[in-house]
Amino acid sequence: MTERASQRVLTGITTTGTPHLGNYVGAIRPAIKASLEPGVESFFFLADYHALIKCDDPDRIERSRLEIAATWLAAGLDTNRVTFYRQSDIPETPELTWLLTCVTAKGQMNRAHAYKAATDANLAAGEDIDANITMGLYSYPILMAADIVLFNAHRVPVGRDQVQHIEMARDVAQRFNHLFGRGKDIFVLPRAEIEEDVAMLPGLDGRKMSKSYDNTIPLFDGGAKALKEAVARIVTDSRLPGEAKDPDSSSLVTIYDAFASAEQKASMRADLRAGLGWGDAKQRVVELIESHVGPMRARYEDLMAHPEHVEDALMAGAAKARTIAQPLMHEVRQAVGLRKMVAVPGAKSSKAETTKQALPVFKQYREADGRFHFKFSAADGTLLLQGGGFTEGRESGQLIKRLKTEGIAALQGALVEVLAPLPQVEAALSALAAHDA
Repeated sequence: MTERASQRVLTGITTTGTPHLGNYVGAIRPAIKASLEPGVESFFFLADYHALIKCDDPDRIERSRLEIAATWLAAGLDTNRVTFYRQSDIPETPELTWLLTCVTAKGQMNRAHAYKAATDANLAAGEDIDANITMGLYSYPILMAADIVLFNAHRVPVGRDQVQHIEMARDVAQRFNHLFGRGKDIFVLPRAEIEEDVAMLPGLDGRKMSKSYDNTIPLFDGGAKALKEAVARIVTDSRLPGEAKDPDSSSLVTIYDAFASAEQKASMRADLRAGLGWGDAKQRVVELIESHVGPMRARYEDLMAHPEHVEDALMAGAAKARTIAQPLMHEVRQAVGLRKMVAVPGAKSSKAETTKQALPVFKQYREADGRFHFKFSAADGTLLLQGGGFTEGRESGQLIKRLKTEGIAALQGALVEVLAPLPQVEAALSALAAHDA
C-alpha cells in the first residue's frame, strides 16, 4: 500500500471562462485557507479535461487556463506548500477514469444532476431524450471521481451543487475497494467540505453565479471599474431610500456577507432595515470587495504579462503530483490484474526437470595441514556454511550427510561456522534434500 498523508485536500476549477467572484469565494479562498492548516497536504488543479465537455473553442480553453492559474497564484496559493497542476498533465487521470468506469453502474450515472437536467430540457423541448448529450457529459462524474481518488483526497471543498458528485466518488471508490482491495482500502473515501455561509454565491440576477448564466462579477478582469459596473447591475427590489428593506431576501447582501466581518454584517442589515438606499448599499459592497481583491490584482496582472512563470509553476506541480499518482496507479494495476508477466509457481517439477535448475551445493576440500573441510553454498553462490578441521575425510562426509537429512538440527555441537541467517540455510538444505529424494 502507498504511504498517505494524515489529511489531503483537493479541489479544482473548470477552465472555460474568466475567474469570477463565485470561483474565488466558493473554491479558491477556502482551498487556500485549508492549505495553511498544519498536517494538511493540498492538491489544487485546473480541470481542463472537464472544460472540453462544455467548450469546443480552443482559444477560450487556452486563455482560461492561464487566467485561472494566475488567479490562484495571485490569491496567495503557495506552490511550496501545495501541489498545483493541470489535470491534462497527469496521464494517470484518464487511465484511472477508465478503470473506474468499468466498475460504475450505468444506473448511477443516469441519476447524475447534470445528465438529468440535460435530458429534462430535451424532453421539455420535444427533442430526443439524449439529443446533443455527449459521453463526456454523461460520464464526467467518473472523471471527477478519478481526480479525487488518484490522490486519495480526504476533503474536497465544493459548492453545494457538487455534493452529489463527491458522494458518487465515494460510491465508486468503495465499490472498487470491495472488488479489488482484498480486505484493504486502495482508495480513501472522500467527503465534501462546504463553507456554509457562502458555498453558492448568487450572481447579478439572483441565480447561482455562473459563466453559463452570464451573471458573474469579475474578480480581476477589467479592474476596479468593471467590479463597480457589475455590482451596479445586481437586481434589487423597488424600495426607495428611506423605506425599510429586507436584507435576508437580497442577493446583494449575500454577496456582501461573503467578505464582511460579523460587525459589518450586522451594520449592513440594521442600516437597510432603517432605510439605507440600494445605491449606497451597492457602494459599500464595492468598497468592501475592493479592499479584499485590490491588493491581489497587481500580482494577477504581472502573471498575465509573463505566462512563462505560470507554466513553470504548473509543470513543477505536475512532476510533484505524478510522484504520488504513479505508485498508486501501479497498486491499482496490480489489484485489477494488469501485472507484468513473470514466473509463477506451477505444478511440481519432475526430478529430471529439477536437475536442470541451479541447486545449493556442498564442496569438500583438504587444506595443506592435511585436515578436511567443506563449504555449503546457495544456488546463487552465497556462502552459507563453512566447516572443517576433521582428521579424516569420512568425518566431514558424515556431517554433510546429517545436514542433508536432519537439516539445521545437525549443526548442534558440530564444527561448523554459520555464515547466513538460519532460515536461509534451512531453505537451502530443504531444497537439496528434495532434489535428492
